[in-house]
Amino acid sequence: MSSDAQFWNRQAESYSRKPVSDPVAFERKISVIQSLIQPHSVIADLGCGTGSLALRLAPFAREVYGLDVSQEMIRIARDKTAVQGVSNVTFAVGKVDESVPYTPQSLDGICVCSLLHLVEHRPSVLALAFKLLKPGGFLVSSTPCLAESSVPYRPLLKLLHWLGRAPKVQVMSKLDLASEIRAAGFSELEQPDVGAKPMIAFMTAVKPH
Repeated sequence: MSSDAQFWNRQAESYSRKPVSDPVAFERKISVIQSLIQPHSVIADLGCGTGSLALRLAPFAREVYGLDVSQEMIRIARDKTAVQGVSNVTFAVGKVDESVPYTPQSLDGICVCSLLHLVEHRPSVLALAFKLLKPGGFLVSSTPCLAESSVPYRPLLKLLHWLGRAPKVQVMSKLDLASEIRAAGFSELEQPDVGAKPMIAFMTAVKPH
């Protein structure tokens, strides 16, 4: 098991009890994503955590898949699914790499929310998302871009990671992220104003036909 998986397994219970930090922005994000989904859509939430987003999207899609590296996060997500009686959401444990349990061009939409700052190589993840999407499929990203702050996050995050109190976090700017999404082949990149904090980059993009 990777150190990141172990970290998130330890955090899973407390993470699941935390309220959404910015509920107004979260609801606006849901509205944007909902507008991109069709009743026949098959959606994947990569880095799904305890499944809150995937379960919110379930009423609008035919199928929703959630994938996360943490076994404990997925256990909680499955418990939520059972309690809520949701039948069209499936959660699995796994890394966001070539081992994902989805085939190329099988998905109508992919959400990568609070994930891209945690992966070692973003271009690889974005290339994978592009491969998994059908032509015309959408990508939604909500990502902390810590380079937008004047706070010197890099040394602090390295220390916290070394102490086991934080996962490994990548520091990037919104411009960096937008450039990487375009470089992966996506078009129609937009940054809807959902009232999120300045460091949060909320972006949508489309795989061209």
